[in-house]
Amino acid sequence: MSIKVENVTKIYGKQKALNNVSFEIKTGEIAGFIGPNGAGKSTIMKIITGFLPQTDGNVFINDKNILDNNIKIRQLIGYLPEHNPLYLDMYIREYLKYTAGFYLPAKEIKPAVEKMISLTGLEKEQNKLIGSLSKGYRQRVGLAQALIHNPEILILDEPTTGLDPNQIIEIRNLIVEIGKNKTIMLSTHIMQEVEAICDKIIIINKGEIVADNSAKQIISESADKDNVILIEFGNPLEKNILLEQKYIKEIKYIENNKWLIKSSIKEDIRQHLFDFAVKHNNSVLTMQKQEKNLEDLFKELTQ
Repeated sequence: MSIKVENVTKIYGKQKALNNVSFEIKTGEIAGFIGPNGAGKSTIMKIITGFLPQTDGNVFINDKNILDNNIKIRQLIGYLPEHNPLYLDMYIREYLKYTAGFYLPAKEIKPAVEKMISLTGLEKEQNKLIGSLSKGYRQRVGLAQALIHNPEILILDEPTTGLDPNQIIEIRNLIVEIGKNKTIMLSTHIMQEVEAICDKIIIINKGEIVADNSAKQIISESADKDNVILIEFGNPLEKNILLEQKYIKEIKYIENNKWLIKSSIKEDIRQHLFDFAVKHNNSVLTMQKQEKNLEDLFKELTQ
């Protein structure tokens, strides 16, 4: 089941939280939605789930406009908000039965609860009060309630916030397992998480989409724009001599005759730099092309 966001704008008073946002998540994809705090991630998620109306634009779930089919579409979506609003004085099983009652006929509630307890690994904790659970198990309960009606789309807003490394891995693996049969959109600040489990990445900054592709493609496109070389010369040289080379856009001295050089051309400049060293009676001790990662790109696009 696909998600299509088309020219969506959201205005709160005089503040524009979203500005003409468009993207598409295809059936079966896991899409990572990343951006700085206040960029508009939670706002667009609330609009997609039908909890918040947009000011302008359209959202389609499987080609059906959410404004025209709000109730029916909500039944197709499982939603885990950022601050996981659980009833802490209820027991796990009691809470899941309660939430299942909003979606399912009475005869389907008990098997659905049993399935979710098993799927989310809550067997050992199933008879405990939610308030007595660790943050990791509370997130599992939140996922269980989002999945209780077997939705075709899952929207997860910061599902691993506040978890320890082991809990993050557990929840990540659970999302991957669930994602085999569902379309998933998740927001997170953990770049490794996005690269590990997401088929595509959507980066939002100040209410606008600044990147939308696979992690590999986004990084590749950025690398083509900025060809950066770390080079260590055998002997000192003057900065102005380097800057005289037309293929050099920008340089930065590191230490011990090491320079970080940004190219002004698309082609690999390592041969040019080697020829430069020979011409100036110098030598090259090391030379390495600097590869970007998603974190580097995120900083560039959102600063």
